[in-house]
Amino acid sequence: MTQLGKFEKYLIEEFFDDYRAGAMSQHTFTRRVAFITGSMAAAAGAMTLVGCTPQELPRSTDPMPTPAPSASSAGGGTAPARAVPGGAKSPLSVPEGTAGLVTETVRFPSGGADFSAYLARPEGDEAGPAVLICHENRGLTPHIQDVARRFAKAGYAALALDLLSREGGTQSLDRDAVPGALTQAGAARHVADFAAAFDYLNSQSFVVSGRIALTGYCFGGGITWQAATELPGLKATSAFYGPAPDLDKVPTIKPAVLGVYAELDARITGALPALRDALADTDVRHELKVYPGVDHAFHNDTSDRYNEAQATAAWNDTLAWFGKYV
Repeated sequence: MTQLGKFEKYLIEEFFDDYRAGAMSQHTFTRRVAFITGSMAAAAGAMTLVGCTPQELPRSTDPMPTPAPSASSAGGGTAPARAVPGGAKSPLSVPEGTAGLVTETVRFPSGGADFSAYLARPEGDEAGPAVLICHENRGLTPHIQDVARRFAKAGYAALALDLLSREGGTQSLDRDAVPGALTQAGAARHVADFAAAFDYLNSQSFVVSGRIALTGYCFGGGITWQAATELPGLKATSAFYGPAPDLDKVPTIKPAVLGVYAELDARITGALPALRDALADTDVRHELKVYPGVDHAFHNDTSDRYNEAQATAAWNDTLAWFGKYV
């Protein structure tokens, strides 16, 4: 039987939901699963596990998909980047070039690699708090850069990592290959890169030493939870609808953790009671909040899952959490 790691299973189930909802073609679904699992035979096994019928499965003799070079990954989130009906966009959005902010691509060493990240911060030399940002399974996208600018407008030095820097960067990869590249790299590598990013921010004159938080969305929410168990220097985290940490690691959490969940996202929110019980048995400062009437990825305003009222509420709750603990 095909064995899937936590993040592989998470992404394949997510893509299966999109496929079943008609938001993703069978071709794209099969392509993404093949890139995640590494072969058509393994893809067929994984697709069987999530509920595909025999008629929907690829043959083991089918050729592996060939990555298309330099395919842009516009949009974000675990759902396909689809326009919101009516062209709606978050009122929180902060355009590039907004007065009072400085934005740039920065580089720093991590694990022997020259790592790339998008930095947005308030103008001036005054030191303040900082936040690390973990992108969704689509990599570093314009949406995530916008989120960084939103934090900058709120007074933070915000650093959004491109976790595929070693692979040439998100924008150099086939869009369908990005999730597989992220899972093949492994969560441990991603957490180590956030540790290096923490050290980078901590060394900057515009950051008050130690006043650093971490947030992430979807896939990035899962990495945020894992980082919370391994990076004790973080002051606070806010994980948006990502897979829970291993419950036996919950007692090792040092930052104050906020969990953002969607009421209709049964696949992720269904695991909430076990995480809540595990946290209750510790002295970890925590809040797990379920937002009503919304589904997975409701914060992402580049998809039609976006819900302005609840996305704004979750954003304000995150700022309040960081304001209290960072």
